[in-house]
This record gives sequence, structure tokens and C-alpha cells, in this order.
Amino acid sequence: MDANEWRQVLDAAWPWLRILTIWVLAWVVLRMIRRVLRLLKTYIIGRADQMRDARRVETLMNVFRYTANIVIVAVGIMATLGTVGISIAPILATAGVAGIAIGFGAQSLVKDFFTGLFLLIEGQVSEGDNIEAAGKSGYVERVTLRHIRIRDYDGSVHFIPNSMITTVTNRSRDYAYAVIDINVPRKENLDRVFRVMEQVVEDMRGDPAVGPLILEGIDMAGVEKVEDAAVGLRCRIKVTPSKQWRVRREFLRRMKARMDSVEEVQSAA
Repeated sequence: MDANEWRQVLDAAWPWLRILTIWVLAWVVLRMIRRVLRLLKTYIIGRADQMRDARRVETLMNVFRYTANIVIVAVGIMATLGTVGISIAPILATAGVAGIAIGFGAQSLVKDFFTGLFLLIEGQVSEGDNIEAAGKSGYVERVTLRHIRIRDYDGSVHFIPNSMITTVTNRSRDYAYAVIDINVPRKENLDRVFRVMEQVVEDMRGDPAVGPLILEGIDMAGVEKVEDAAVGLRCRIKVTPSKQWRVRREFLRRMKARMDSVEEVQSAA
């Protein structure tokens, strides 16, 4: 074959070589992104004591992987169309108009997505947490990019779109305080009552059922209010996350039993 024939062959094969190169590069980029995401996932899961929800990590990795796939495949398709002589300008214009229309029609959905993404990235909410958000509180059963599913104390399930969440109160991080208010008659000796409260907490710490839930001894705030017939006392107990209500109820139960026994002794005397 002479030079002209070789040139004709190369001219005919050149578009196909370009297409092959485009998709080989797209494949290489996708492989690199997936490798980086795997390394990132391994690093994050290695810090599981700080990020307790492995599903949250998996959700983030899936979001990034799917986004990368869509972007790279779309770029590859447009480059391929340009190589074979199909103008992509009308396609881009149509996609732009459609994107604007979809954006106006699905603003709340887009806001849900991005809010959910940042909730996951920042670790504000994890499955199993006890939170308050959008006026609802309860146990988090599911966190997605679209909504958070919460089950409250009476068993009702609330689906809260992420776009409605402006503030999250998380009661399940590191530790909590069981804040306890009790009223005693004004005639009571407060020092004696304080000692009884401290003894009740010490007895609870020695109980194998509730003792592991208590992290520190009682923190006595003191007199909270004084009324005509009663004095309000406040204290708090540092406990494990989400166990403040159980510890509070147990403290009040034991405190009531202790005060009843004291009254019986005084009555007998």
C-alpha cells in the first residue's frame, strides 16, 4: 500500500481510535475513583469508634460512586457524539432547559438531597440515635438522602423530609445527664435530704442492672426554688447516651421508697 492508501486507512480509522481512547480513559478514571473511594471507606471505617454507623459510610460511598459514574459516562457519550460528527450543542441546550424546568419543579427534592448529604457527611444523625428534629423526637430507625424515619415513645413513626430539618438535637452522643427535680417540705433538713440523695445514687451504682449506666456520681445543683409549702431541689447524674430517662425514673422510685421509710420511722418514734 502506498502512502495515500495508508493515509486513507488512518483517516477512516481515526474516529474509531478516538472513540476507543475516550472510553479507555473513562474506564481508567472510573477505576481510579473507585479505588480512592475504597481507600476512603477503609480509612473512615477504621475510625468506627468516632463514626458508629457503617451504613452511613456505605451510603456516602454509594452516592459518590453513582455520581462519578453518571458524570464520566455523560462526558464520554458527549465526546463520542462529537467524534462521529453529531453536534452536541442542541443536546446541551435541551438538557439545560430541561434541567432548569426540573430544578424549579423539584426544588424541595434537591434541598432534601443536599441536606441529607451534609447530615451524613457531618455525622449529625446516625441510625439508633435518639434525636429531636422538626418538632418530632424519638428513635432514629433510618437515615437516607431523602428523609429521616423516627419512631417516638408511643410507637408512631414520623417521616421527616431532610429539607424541613434546620436544627437537630441529638441525645445519644458520648454521654447524657439525667436532670432530676424533687420537692420536699420546707420543714425538711436539706443537708439530710442531700445525703439521702447521694446515698441513693451510690446504691444505684452498686446495682448490676443500672450501675453500668451511671458514669459519675451525683452532681448536686442545690435549691432550685422555694415555695410556700415546699422547696425544689435539683441534681443531675451523668449517664451513658439515651439512658437518662431510665436512670431518672429509677432514682425517683428509690428516692420515694427511701423517704417513705424515713417517714415511717419518724411516725413510729
